[in-house]
Amino acid sequence: MNIGFIGIGSMGAAMVPNLLKAGHRVSVWNRNPGAAEALAGVRVLASPRQAFDNDAVLTMLADDQAVRSVIIESGALDSARAGCIHVMMATISLGLVDELQKLHRISRVGYVSAPVFGVPAAAARRELNIVAAGDPEALAAIQPVLDALGQKTWNLGADPIRANVAKIAGNLMLALAIEAMGEATALTESYGLPARDFLDIVTSTLFASPAYQRYGGNIASKNYEPGFKLPLGLKDVNLALEAASIKHAVLPAAEVVRETMQKGIEAGLGSKDWSVLARVAQERAG
Repeated sequence: MNIGFIGIGSMGAAMVPNLLKAGHRVSVWNRNPGAAEALAGVRVLASPRQAFDNDAVLTMLADDQAVRSVIIESGALDSARAGCIHVMMATISLGLVDELQKLHRISRVGYVSAPVFGVPAAAARRELNIVAAGDPEALAAIQPVLDALGQKTWNLGADPIRANVAKIAGNLMLALAIEAMGEATALTESYGLPARDFLDIVTSTLFASPAYQRYGGNIASKNYEPGFKLPLGLKDVNLALEAASIKHAVLPAAEVVRETMQKGIEAGLGSKDWSVLARVAQERAG
């Protein structure tokens, strides 16, 4: 399949080689051409409009603003190839998902939401979990591409919003887990039990899962070098609160995490991995 790929950050750079290994022909557009040119075996595009000349387009962009600029304001949809399927892999607001569905129907471009759970290292090993939803025919057509990227695709039905709310809610749970580990280790250390010892116990027993182990390792070692940066985590927590407000729901713990993240950014920690919010939670606990 001929695939256009838009957005070559650390995740996109890890995903593209697996598409090539699966035999797909990949062309790439990125705001910074150097990131695209560094990928072997791809054709570098001059504009996002060109990406929509392919059978499918995968987009991995940072936020609503980037999606709006690159996909909508660029006119890329207006000149899309007939039968093209757009696979949106970014974590975006549910309002924008609704808007994109309408615009894709007008342009007669297939639309599938397929955000992923996993870090770039997992992407490189084809170990992503992909939550996907959209038109059943479009989703079936794109499934071989998703198979080249992840270990499992979780089909959530015909409404793309379902995939995006799953991604937003999942990231909210990760943020809450980091906050919980920060508060819990503040408690244990106040009684002389080091965070490393406590986290080794709980991430091997009660919370023996990759997410707790990965972020627990960061907290135990106090190593918060960039992975998923704190402002992106705050963006996702804000998306969860925005989605909740639409349904008149209240998420008290999410409000706490948002405040912790904001304090971390105000303290100059915005360049750190979002697990640094545990450090801010520890400091707030005294």
